[in-house]
Amino acid sequence: MPKKTTNVVAVTIAIFIATFMTAIEGTIVSTALPTIVGELHGVQLMNWIISIYLLTNAMATPVFGKLADRSGRKPVFLIGLAIFVTGSLLSGLSNSMPVLIVMRALQGIGAGAIMPVTFTIIADIYPFEKRAKVLGFNGSAWGIAALVAPLLGGFIVERLSWHWIYFINVPIGLLTMVLVAVYHHEDFHPQKAPIDYFGALWLVLGLLFLLLGFQALAGTHGVWALLGWLAAAGGCLALFWRQEKRAVDPIIDLALFKNHAFVITNVIAALISGFVIGYEAYMPMWVQGILGLGAALGGFAITPSSMLWIVGSFVAGRLLVVTTPKKIMTMALGVLLAGSILLALVPQTTPYWAFLAIACGLGFGFGNVITTTTVRAQAVVAEAVVGVATSFNTLCRTLGQTLMVSVYGVVLNLKMAQGVAAHPGLKLDMLNQLIDPQKAKQLAPAVVTPLRHILYTGLHGIYWCTVVIVGLAIVANWFDRDQKLSDQG
Repeated sequence: MPKKTTNVVAVTIAIFIATFMTAIEGTIVSTALPTIVGELHGVQLMNWIISIYLLTNAMATPVFGKLADRSGRKPVFLIGLAIFVTGSLLSGLSNSMPVLIVMRALQGIGAGAIMPVTFTIIADIYPFEKRAKVLGFNGSAWGIAALVAPLLGGFIVERLSWHWIYFINVPIGLLTMVLVAVYHHEDFHPQKAPIDYFGALWLVLGLLFLLLGFQALAGTHGVWALLGWLAAAGGCLALFWRQEKRAVDPIIDLALFKNHAFVITNVIAALISGFVIGYEAYMPMWVQGILGLGAALGGFAITPSSMLWIVGSFVAGRLLVVTTPKKIMTMALGVLLAGSILLALVPQTTPYWAFLAIACGLGFGFGNVITTTTVRAQAVVAEAVVGVATSFNTLCRTLGQTLMVSVYGVVLNLKMAQGVAAHPGLKLDMLNQLIDPQKAKQLAPAVVTPLRHILYTGLHGIYWCTVVIVGLAIVANWFDRDQKLSDQG
């Protein structure tokens, strides 16, 4: 009987669809977030809709990455898709903020397998010289989603119900599962070494406590809660480190941390991913709450970013063959620094078209940085640990997003509380109404102007944080070695 081989085209299409599903989920949620917050009365819990997804994603990513190296990419990918589809269905059925947050946590666990294993499969079926181009092609799914999602999201929110933004993932996920199950065949021999259960336990608990600590900043006793959670996280991560030193087959090979290029790459990936989530999550709120435009236009505000992300990815793929990652990063981070400064300085009266122009520059920079760090994280390690290296890169990006979402939430809540306290006639619930285009019409004209200024002040605080983030990434890049990928490893 002839040996079955992978249909590269069909699997690539499946990967493309999976990426599209992830991309459209994120964009539609950003488009619908003001409506969700307004209907469920949860502006103070708003960041949890995003951060709980990222938190469970971060916890699951290293475990799934290791399982992909041990048991094969295909079964792990299918399990992740099944969990994600189930979480999407249950999120759509949610009717309160606490329930939605729990179901988003389940969604995040599934996503913890989808993204890293997707990148690992690309590394398996394509050689290095084609990998960056395929990643650029795969990145086009974000551009297509950016075009479709605002229209679809606006239509769903305004004509149907926000619940349907989650239901849409179900048929897409099922189609992807069929394609992978039928067309992906891997010659994989499962490893016989014992599974590092204790390593996984301590790592998951360490990440959980770390991320809960940053979420606690938004609470009444934020500083003390932060210190307590960080102490617990430190203890668990210390036990994880000790366990990995003696494990036969560790969840994360500690030798990776001796690889200078690998460490620098992941630091930059984490920082810039923190910028990405701040831009994509809060720009629709600016457009809807401050400019008073509809949900569809709120989503379209970040569409040019997603489109130019594709261009940035292709440019990075070309440049990686002829120059060094450090030079590529220097150029891309300079573009991102300029964009972040503009967002932090623009006045409240800035027109909609100006944000579209800024989005173009940011998308180009994001595409360069994320593609370069992904390819480099795989290229500078041994083939046997590509799955772990890829999942760690994804973990760093997720951690960067999760930690920064927490910081952004603290900044926004603090600014809103200060603004409401300074205006006796205003209430926090009015901000819930302001950022929902449908309910904003019910506000008295006299309170709209001060409410918009309060929201403007809060969002400006967030974008000053992004300036600091890009600055730190530039510093990290300065310490990198100026070598081509072919000379590293």
